[in-house]
Amino acid sequence: MAKIRMTTPLVEMDGDEMTRIIWQLIKDELINPFVDLKTEYYDLGLPKRDETGDQITKDAANAIKKYGVGVKCATITPNQQRMSEYNLHSMWKSPNGTIRAILDGTVFRAPILIDEIKPVVKNWKKPITIARHAYGDIYKATEYRVPGEGKAELVFTDKEGKETFRETVYDFECPGVLQGSYNKDSSIQSFARACFNYALSTKQSLWFSTKDTISKKYDHTFKDIFAKIFEEEYKAKFEEAGIEYFYTLIDDAVARVIRSEGGFIWACKNYDGDVMSDMVSTAFGSLAMMTSVLVSPDGNYEYEAAHGTVTRHYYRYLENNKDLSVTSTNPMATIYAWTGALNKRGEMDNIPELCDFAKKLEAACIATLKQGKMTKDLVGLWEGSKPTQLDTKAFILAIRENLEKALA
Repeated sequence: MAKIRMTTPLVEMDGDEMTRIIWQLIKDELINPFVDLKTEYYDLGLPKRDETGDQITKDAANAIKKYGVGVKCATITPNQQRMSEYNLHSMWKSPNGTIRAILDGTVFRAPILIDEIKPVVKNWKKPITIARHAYGDIYKATEYRVPGEGKAELVFTDKEGKETFRETVYDFECPGVLQGSYNKDSSIQSFARACFNYALSTKQSLWFSTKDTISKKYDHTFKDIFAKIFEEEYKAKFEEAGIEYFYTLIDDAVARVIRSEGGFIWACKNYDGDVMSDMVSTAFGSLAMMTSVLVSPDGNYEYEAAHGTVTRHYYRYLENNKDLSVTSTNPMATIYAWTGALNKRGEMDNIPELCDFAKKLEAACIATLKQGKMTKDLVGLWEGSKPTQLDTKAFILAIRENLEKALA
């Protein structure tokens, strides 16, 4: 069959460790044989980020603004151990955080469901989508290791240079730690509208939670902005669609989520969303079975896997002379990042064949699992007929076999 032609490139962002290996396998076996793939390539592997002073991450984010759609491999956010391991010049910030800040988007994460993997929470019947604000908070915080006694203050100086606020944070009597985080009304407004629009497009109710009883300025601002935008712009639309907007404290939201049957969007601030998306995905089965898309207010999309770089599998792969047969790494979330990006590119460029290909690749993934063929992480969760554990490459080749049947 002739390859499906693309007219506009995707922004392709390569990554680190085991997911980098899987990334190339997916392209070689599941995409390039069938699609005349056009991408603008950025290597966001840690060595290249260090070499460019992290400029390549910013360039990739701006390329998404240019082309509208990007797809990203999982990347390392370095800690002190990685500083030594990779001989880094600096402890570079999370590339995800950098891209999200530039795009000012909202991350929507939803589990990939299959009947044979039952959620740990037995009453969950429908997917729970986490909407994560992807700007500010601790990901862009200023931090300081306090060496000893002294006074920490929060100070604001207006643009004319006049000090308009000063308050003591804490009088330190011993060493400690200090952190200052921020957010902007404009970004919170974009977050709110993205959540309301996504709820309307998917016809799901929206829950939003913060801790405004404790954070009477920071969290309360989120609550107030959501409430104002909903009342003025979305209330009638939600009523017409038969869905609801619901606000509660985050601790109450956790209890309600556990007792629910699912089928709604749960909007969270940046850090809350980071944690809760991992909790929800794990409870539904596996982090490797979670889709993730960043949606910006000006209509740009970035698709990625919701998990990390699978370091343990990568070290095993290296220790065995780069033999893939010693690893059984689940590529589902990374495949779905590619299908999401290809489908969106097809929608934007009016290429229905590309959209159809993306849907058939996802169907081939599910069909492979339904045949009982899967990676090690899913074997212990499987409640269907006796599963067959495959190594990393064998699983991708099994998906290709089903994809070829679907395309034929």
